[in-house]
Amino acid sequence: MSRAFLCVLDSFGIGGAADAGAFGDAGSDTLGHIAERCAAGDGDREGLRSGPLTVPNMDRLGLGAAGRLSTGNDIPGLEFGGDPEGLWGFAAEVSNGKDTPSGHWEIAGVPVRFDWGYFPETIPTFPADLIAKISDEAGLDGILGDKHASGTVIIEELGEEHVRTGKPIFYTSADSVIQIAAHEDHYGLEKLYELCEITRKFADPYNIGRVIARPFSGETAQTFQRTANRRDYSVLPPEPTLLDRLTEAGRTVIGVGKISDIFAHQGVAKVLKGAGNDQLFDKTLEAMDMADDGDLVFSNFIDFDSLYGHRRDVPGYAAALEHFDKRLPEMIGKMRDGDLLVLTADHGCDPTWKGTDHTRENVPVLATGPGIAGRGVGGRKTYADIGESVAEHLGIAQGPHGTSFL
Repeated sequence: MSRAFLCVLDSFGIGGAADAGAFGDAGSDTLGHIAERCAAGDGDREGLRSGPLTVPNMDRLGLGAAGRLSTGNDIPGLEFGGDPEGLWGFAAEVSNGKDTPSGHWEIAGVPVRFDWGYFPETIPTFPADLIAKISDEAGLDGILGDKHASGTVIIEELGEEHVRTGKPIFYTSADSVIQIAAHEDHYGLEKLYELCEITRKFADPYNIGRVIARPFSGETAQTFQRTANRRDYSVLPPEPTLLDRLTEAGRTVIGVGKISDIFAHQGVAKVLKGAGNDQLFDKTLEAMDMADDGDLVFSNFIDFDSLYGHRRDVPGYAAALEHFDKRLPEMIGKMRDGDLLVLTADHGCDPTWKGTDHTRENVPVLATGPGIAGRGVGGRKTYADIGESVAEHLGIAQGPHGTSFL
């Protein structure tokens, strides 16, 4: 036992989910389709990237082998000539949804067997009674939005009206979520957080997974941009997660990015935030320096999903993967004897797929550490195997829903 580092490349699915058809996602494959587009020249963008997808460090750990195992297809550009150096395989999701909380909770040993509540793709999308209750308690003189929307598009569309009127922007997506956008300065960050707390209370009867504060800055539609002060108000997992079990055993869990928010701030002792993958990578390195024997660093790298998957941006997603891969040796270089690093994902978000929703996919399972010999771990029947492998490595009792691959 030493330390464990669990990194979620948000939305980096590798296709092949047996139940993808039930979600309208049969054939979706985030990794495979990005690699195919790049190999065909459709992943080029001037000044950003060009050519085949190039992620040699993850491929060396077994990414290409995991993709082939998941889908039965070769992955263009991922042609590591030898046996992978890490533990490699894939994991299938058993949770009822393909959303962020379900994926992360299942990774942490607790699959979601119930159905979340969702809002219809109508305008207005939110029940009038729900908005009336929120408005009454928060003292709102109306809201803007009230529809399904992209977070960046809706602030460009309604941000100036929001600043002029003071009305917050409410919107949702295919996830079980209410998102509220407001200007950090003109509306106020604390006021936005208070509004989200009120909304969280009234959203509970609708079984909504998250209420998300989406602050932004700038003065015009052309200059508005979301800030790093996002805050998620999630419901609690239905039973103790890996994070809770580690905390009970006296270990420290350090959450990087939105991890603490996803787990409703339960089981996470220290929180490090960052704006974008590069800052989140830096914060993960910082957390590695902070971690003691027996501790867990749990990081989420959000840009893959929010900036590129949902926006169906193949070159952007490919470039983000390549940049993460180039930095990966920094993380591996900080590991010491007995450490375990696991790379995985929480769902797919195939940027070549129809719509803008997540896609039901298997996720990669790549693990390495000093003294760990490379071998295949097969196709895991649940993401919970990831958390239970971390549990075994850190020397705590196994949970009921998964099996360690160590």
